[in-house]
Order: sequence, then structure tokens, then C-alpha cells
Amino acid sequence: MAQLPDEQIDTCDIPKVTDSSGSIRGRFFRPVKKQVTLRIEADVLEWFRAQGGKYQSRINAALRECVEKHYGQMREKRDL
Repeated sequence: MAQLPDEQIDTCDIPKVTDSSGSIRGRFFRPVKKQVTLRIEADVLEWFRAQGGKYQSRINAALRECVEKHYGQMREKRDL
């Protein structure tokens, strides 16, 4: 089947999807991240680390929440 051209593949038995209410906008969006050196007070860093893995992602989420609270939606989020 992988070798057949698209026009030769019979898709008549596949139902059409007409309801997109369960879709999640931006589900596969992966923002560009840049590696930086950032000095964070030891107790703050330890608190994030104590919450479990992916502490850097949680720090990023906390920073994003703060920025959006004070400055509104960020450009990348509006363009989705």
C-alpha cells in the first residue's frame, strides 16, 4: 500500500470526520527554546526540584504565567 500512488488507494470505507469538538488547538505545537544561563536563588531552585522531574519546564511555565499576567498573551500563543 505504501508503494501505491494516493489516487489508487480506496478510502471509501473510512468515515468522514465532521465533528472536531474534541480537537485540541496547538496540541503538537513545540515552541522554540533557547539554552541560557540563569542564576536562581538556591531555595527557589530546590523547591522546583523537590516537585519531581521536569523542574525546568515548571520554571518556564511559572515565568510564562507571570509574563502573561503582567503583559497579556505572548505573541507565540496568539498566533496559534
